[in-house]
Amino acid sequence: MTRTTNSVPEPVGADMLGLLKTLKLGALADTLPQRAALARQHKTSHLTFLQQLLADEVSRRESSSAARRSAKAGLDPRMRIDTWCAADDLLYDRPLLEDLTTLRFIDAGHSAILLGPVGVGKTHLANSLGHMAIGRRKTVLFARADKLFHRLKAARLDNSVDAELRRITAIDVLIIDDFALRALDATETNDFYELVVERHQQTKTTIVTSNREPAEWLTMTADALLAQSAIDRLTSRAHTLVIEGPSYRQRHRPG
Repeated sequence: MTRTTNSVPEPVGADMLGLLKTLKLGALADTLPQRAALARQHKTSHLTFLQQLLADEVSRRESSSAARRSAKAGLDPRMRIDTWCAADDLLYDRPLLEDLTTLRFIDAGHSAILLGPVGVGKTHLANSLGHMAIGRRKTVLFARADKLFHRLKAARLDNSVDAELRRITAIDVLIIDDFALRALDATETNDFYELVVERHQQTKTTIVTSNREPAEWLTMTADALLAQSAIDRLTSRAHTLVIEGPSYRQRHRPG
């Protein structure tokens, strides 16, 4: 005699699939059979079963939304906190990093500066913080410094630079990667000043990665007075995480 078990998933019929699609819940068809089998096995009430289905859909939509917003923000989908490899030969303030990952600094309108030589994971950590901020429904923009300043220069060609500066200033979390990797010209120095001053006034969070300390940034700008004013504002409310050690490429060099 063949025995049937209540835990065996039943396929979703065409009529049910049609109803789900009409309600724009077609993705529930992926989890409905398993949920139904578990509900029978555990004698789950109808309301609890429905709640579990809706929770699945909410989770799926939130995940999908976060992925779209992360892509729009320019974040690398591979660079998340759970994929960051903290090698034993890296030296950094672990309690500070743990505190940064709580995002309390963003809630307080503070900023973060990630310093260290090339290849120690600064960009990875900045992306990770960006992904977590996206998860908190914050608006985020990740941009390499040279590309950010190039975007602002391009905006001057059609007289939209003021609008572009306002748009960037309004973003909750601005991540500037590889800042001061090369010298800033007069226009770039002025744009850096405008961004930092406006964001400071609006208590917006700026995350900067650099292989140079803020004291060295002055030598990389075209106007030391403007740069000093911007740097003072940025560092006055910033948490600075210094990472020391060999680069990722050196640690993984073939033997």
